[in-house]
Amino acid sequence: MDDSDKRARLARQTNPFLTMKQAAFHLGLSLRSFQRLQAAGTGPRGRRHGRSWRFHIDDIEAWSRDSGTGGEHD
Repeated sequence: MDDSDKRARLARQTNPFLTMKQAAFHLGLSLRSFQRLQAAGTGPRGRRHGRSWRFHIDDIEAWSRDSGTGGEHD
């Protein structure tokens, strides 16, 4: 099991909603790159909680799986 699997499992156990900064880190992206994806409407599904955006770990994982290109990876 790699580090991203451990982080995802821990996130689901503690709080499945990640901030934009946490979601970017989870995906291995810079915050600015993640913000650009969101602004373009091509990032993971998010929800507004008050003034902040939150991203459910399952939505992040689904987006990551669905947006992959290239070789065969599980």
